[in-house]
Amino acid sequence: MHNYLDFEKPISDLEGKILELRKLAGEDESIDTGDEIARLETRARDAMAEIYGKLNPWQKTQVARHPDRPHFNDYAKTLFDEFTPLAGDRKFAEDAAIQAGFARFRGQPVVVIGQEKGHDTKTRIKHNFGSARPEGYRKAIRIMELADRFRIPVITLVDTAGAYPGVGAEERGQAEAIARSTETCLNLRSPLISIIIGEGGSGGAIAIATGNKVYMLEHSIYSVISPEGAASILWRDATRARDAATSMKITAEDLLGLHIIDGIIPEPVGGAHRDPKSVIARAGDTISSALKEMSGRSGDELRADRRKKFLEIGRHIG
Repeated sequence: MHNYLDFEKPISDLEGKILELRKLAGEDESIDTGDEIARLETRARDAMAEIYGKLNPWQKTQVARHPDRPHFNDYAKTLFDEFTPLAGDRKFAEDAAIQAGFARFRGQPVVVIGQEKGHDTKTRIKHNFGSARPEGYRKAIRIMELADRFRIPVITLVDTAGAYPGVGAEERGQAEAIARSTETCLNLRSPLISIIIGEGGSGGAIAIATGNKVYMLEHSIYSVISPEGAASILWRDATRARDAATSMKITAEDLLGLHIIDGIIPEPVGGAHRDPKSVIARAGDTISSALKEMSGRSGDELRADRRKKFLEIGRHIG
């Protein structure tokens, strides 16, 4: 059974009936449920296509946060060979919220960096739900500098509600670490490709997403603050997160129109969690195309183009 979101009740009802019929047929082979199952499957597909064809920003936020959505480790295992994670920032500690290391992508050496949220209670605690502390960003800086030294492309997979806001993180310089990580992205002379695979929350996302090419999965979100946080500030009422999500322009379609991202990676009907293999393959094809597009360009050109891209965002919005 899937973890159904609240707006997916028509789908859950239909798929629940299908499961009951299959169970009944398994218990008594004399009962023919094939025609009824086929009819319900058609209705379920139609309902899913209708619902996912007109998701509002708040519903997309729920899909982006779906617990079964593929995370960084799923992409790393599928897309990259010989992935060798590196640990520690050489200053304070290791932060498992950010995973980073060297790998091969379709035969080409690359550096891979991203937030991992975890898939169950144990791993979510280990990875701090994908919310990095300063040492996580300083680890990313260390590895990006290695990539720059050897002119190795950098691929970042972004999935975080935001950087960790704890007292200890602030005491160790969270804002400075995020700023320096963003600066390091801007200064790279290697290609930098970023994909928002779930949530792209605030500075915790932009710290590793300041890329030459920035893409979003169809039902991912990218924003300066969470809808709940914005609602708490604007209306002093976190329950108005739906209104905030609509006003903030956080969906892939909105951000493509504002020239903040470079493209949208389609998801299967029902979201990435319904068919992780296909969406991961599409992400891989997008990365491959972007690398080919940037091949042969000098480091100075790549850096200049990246800086120009982000400086022009304000012009498009204004």
